[in-house]
Amino acid sequence: MRSHLLNDTTAEQYRRSVTEGVERVAARIATTDRPFTGVTVDALAPRIDGIDLDRPLHDTAAVLDELEDVYLRDAVYFHHPRYLAHLNCPVVIPAVLGEAVLSAVKSSLDTWDQSAGGTLIERTLIDWTTARIGLGPAADGVFTSGGTQSNLQALLLAREEAKTENLADLRVFASEVSHFSVRKSAKLLGLGPDAVVSVPVDSDKRMQTVALARELERCAKEGLVPMAVVATGGTTDFGSIDPLPEIAGLCEQYGVWMHVDAAYGCGLLASLKYRDRIDGIERADSVTVDYHKSFFQPVSSSAVLVRDAATLRHATYHAEYLNPRRMVQERIPNQVDKSLQTTRRFDALKLWMTLRVMGADGIGALFDEVCDLAAEAWKLLAADPRFDVVVEPSLSTLVFRHIPAAVTDPAEIDRANLYARKALFASGDAVVAGTKVAGRHYLKFTLLNPETTTADIATVLDLIAGHAEQYLGDSLDRAS
Repeated sequence: MRSHLLNDTTAEQYRRSVTEGVERVAARIATTDRPFTGVTVDALAPRIDGIDLDRPLHDTAAVLDELEDVYLRDAVYFHHPRYLAHLNCPVVIPAVLGEAVLSAVKSSLDTWDQSAGGTLIERTLIDWTTARIGLGPAADGVFTSGGTQSNLQALLLAREEAKTENLADLRVFASEVSHFSVRKSAKLLGLGPDAVVSVPVDSDKRMQTVALARELERCAKEGLVPMAVVATGGTTDFGSIDPLPEIAGLCEQYGVWMHVDAAYGCGLLASLKYRDRIDGIERADSVTVDYHKSFFQPVSSSAVLVRDAATLRHATYHAEYLNPRRMVQERIPNQVDKSLQTTRRFDALKLWMTLRVMGADGIGALFDEVCDLAAEAWKLLAADPRFDVVVEPSLSTLVFRHIPAAVTDPAEIDRANLYARKALFASGDAVVAGTKVAGRHYLKFTLLNPETTTADIATVLDLIAGHAEQYLGDSLDRAS
């Protein structure tokens, strides 16, 4: 079995095996004509359940053949231009190359003696990102597994900076369309059930600063402690960007930690056209970015950034076997001193490879393309009497629903839209997401693929309308 260990004696076997795997994936991507096959759980589960993991095949080609049957053929392919559902971007080739390198070398980014150059590369990318944001010379941060972890760590720092022993008094303010991880983080941090105050949004789904000011004032009058305001730089459902400068002003007035969840909107940091849409982010105390959402990176590639590096001490613990205190005096850089994780992948390498090959302008140009596409798609929807679209996009998300001409019952319209989404997914012709707006069911395009065209959008809209009308027709037939 030692022949399967990657080392100096098996380097050629490694080359052959990885090449064979890459060729299989490349062939699948080159011939995939739909984002999904439409396979059902009932059809796929027995194929996987029937595999006996205690009986290995002992042959890479045979395992790849099996993988074709249980995974590659029926995977949901984000690179396809009609995958329009969640915040999943296609990936750029330099980042995939970085993924291959980091997996083989397997650096662990917790301590210097496990990563060396990897530590310095990650630190350089953190500095690059904080400079793009404008957080100032004392800024710092660390790579994370994703936006949820970044938001958790940011709120942990905010909790500790609030300097109160009574956690029940702490309050976190976030818009009513903020990410669910804000409430999840509050629970994990031991805050009370009323800790997260939901702030209303305006017609563009942006936090109402008048309402925020009112809630902050009420908090002060009731003797509670405002722990943090979470502003969103690109909401999951609408891509809406909260009024960051005004929120920053209120945070400064009330002495509140300002966190910006820019997991989605961080692509604007590289934008050549729309950078001003996220102005005010430079005044935050902490920022979440997800490179794997809008920098075209594979999962995972994310970070939490802070204005004051000293606040990261709240996540610092020392162990003699890992990062003893003497290493600080010896100026040995250990990233575990900043992270909630211990063992941690060298995910920063993917972004490093991307920047060294494409440059920031290359990433920004791709993100600008999807923002432009969303603007064109909004025009299509706004001009189409078959659909109701909620807000004009600030980024690349559109929330809409089919409105049949002959049906006025809101519940029946809900069912028609739910059916259309399900039928579209089952066909494999396209994948769209869904959400609720004011209690009603809507559909959602999240446009993150520069290869998607307005013709693709128009085709998918026709498919949605066709499925919805089919459902309504069948419903009328059943009723009669």
